[in-house]
Amino acid sequence: MTTTALAVFAVVYVGMILGGLPFLQLDRTGVALLGAIALVATGQVTPEQAARAVHLPTLLLLFSFMVISAQMRLGGFYDWAAARIAALAVPPPMLLAAVIAVAAALAAVFSNDVVCLAMAPVLADGCLRRKLDPTPFLLALACAANIGSAATLIGNPQNMLIGQVLRLPFGVYLQQAIFPVALSLLALWAILAWQTRGRWHSTRAIEPREVAATTPLDRWQTAKGLAIAGALLAAFLGTDWPHDVVALTGAGLLLLSRKLHSTAMLGQVDWELLILFIGLFVVNGALQDTGLTAQAVQWLATQGVPLTEPAPLIATTLVLSNIVSNVPAVMLLLPAATAPFSGPMLALVSTLAGNLFIVGSIANLIVIDAARKQGIAIHWQQHLRVGLPVTAVSLAFTSAWFFAGRSA
Repeated sequence: MTTTALAVFAVVYVGMILGGLPFLQLDRTGVALLGAIALVATGQVTPEQAARAVHLPTLLLLFSFMVISAQMRLGGFYDWAAARIAALAVPPPMLLAAVIAVAAALAAVFSNDVVCLAMAPVLADGCLRRKLDPTPFLLALACAANIGSAATLIGNPQNMLIGQVLRLPFGVYLQQAIFPVALSLLALWAILAWQTRGRWHSTRAIEPREVAATTPLDRWQTAKGLAIAGALLAAFLGTDWPHDVVALTGAGLLLLSRKLHSTAMLGQVDWELLILFIGLFVVNGALQDTGLTAQAVQWLATQGVPLTEPAPLIATTLVLSNIVSNVPAVMLLLPAATAPFSGPMLALVSTLAGNLFIVGSIANLIVIDAARKQGIAIHWQQHLRVGLPVTAVSLAFTSAWFFAGRSA
């Protein structure tokens, strides 16, 4: 049993590294799902054990906020926000600051991937029409969305997972995260403004291409979405009600609509991400049941890499997040998150690490793809030129903040 579970785990995580499996039409979601199916089909886990391995509160919370984000997108809020930012009559450095501030604030509530998917095409188009080089603004959007999403336990999937599994208090985490996040956003602006100084306007002859039809702002639908999101944040901060139940109730209220059809709302839900979570829950649960996970943590401790200490946890999270992606990395490291600081640190580092490489975050890939469709080529070297110092500085802030907290 141990050999089979380990073999399936190894194949699945090779798929996480490669983004699929050679010679097969599979992405990460397909690999994770087939891994779970293989464990059930070979009798390594029963269907009941597989179901118990899935952390339902995390899935419910993730699904609920996908519905809320769908409400905001179908209500035209993201398109409206991006267009308003791009049209601001301010100098380029201030426009850059506005992009960073709005992207970070929205990502903290509505998820970094969704914010980038909705705002990137409109922002790129607006920059081109103003004859501005869109590259620094698009990189600012991606990096700020990643950083901003680290501020809360609902900003991205891995933070939702950590918050739900470890039962972290929403307000306490916000207090721990807001300082390094704010400093990281300031650093992002300073790095991009310094790198782009004197070169804000585009020297390339790139004409704006036809952007997919934007959704006009529906003030009523947007107000409904903002009201539900505000109510959920108030409940998370002021009560001990289960986050998944509260969020699911909010999503249900939004589905009670006379204008937005449930088919359209549910069509915006990222079902593939939910299936990826389910598959990884089963695969990681099977490995954990063998005892190999605990043995690996103990072995690392004997080799001078105790994951119960801040420095090893930061380094391991940074490396794993850029090898297998942040959600699989977090699932691997959660069993070792036993110290009081482990959960918040794991959430911050796994998210901030996404800025290092283009492939480190789905939000990065979304922005790069949106730029390509507008004829704007953003190469990995350009991203790394920003991502490397931003990641280094943001992780330095995070490390200093936690070490200062431990010594206080």
